[in-house]
Amino acid sequence: MMWLFWSIFVFVTIQRLGELQISRRNESRLRLKGAYEVGSRHYKYIVLVHFFFLASWLAEVVFFRTKIPVIWPVLFGLFIIAQGLRYWSIITLGERWTTRIIILPGAPRITSGPYHFLHHPNYTAVVCELLVIPLIFGACYTAAIFTILNSLVLIIRIREENLALADPLAGRLP
Repeated sequence: MMWLFWSIFVFVTIQRLGELQISRRNESRLRLKGAYEVGSRHYKYIVLVHFFFLASWLAEVVFFRTKIPVIWPVLFGLFIIAQGLRYWSIITLGERWTTRIIILPGAPRITSGPYHFLHHPNYTAVVCELLVIPLIFGACYTAAIFTILNSLVLIIRIREENLALADPLAGRLP
């Protein structure tokens, strides 16, 4: 089932690159409206976690020839659900969705869509993805290591974002 691995690997890689382009476009538009970034010091670690996640997943599956578990359809279903949550979050935020913490002064907090039910639905989707994507292909080491690394980065990220959302001036960290 290497065709399934390569299909999902290419899909996820292209998806992430496309999302970076959308984020940059939205960030530029927001900055033109007076928006500013907060909590940028941790951003490079988020990028590194995602880059090395893809590299680790690829290496573990291809070089260690992992075996697809019997429950892979269930894991794939969770991946599809996470994709739905991810895109519901992105669509709900619209032009305000970025991969950075960008504050648009005076803009109301978005509480519709998945944000009505969860404070950080996009991060929930990412946590699910980084766990189940490698597990679909039996890449248990990648799943464990990057779930932990992503959780550590998200602790910082969510703290910074919550600070900025509660009081934009309090979150003005470089």
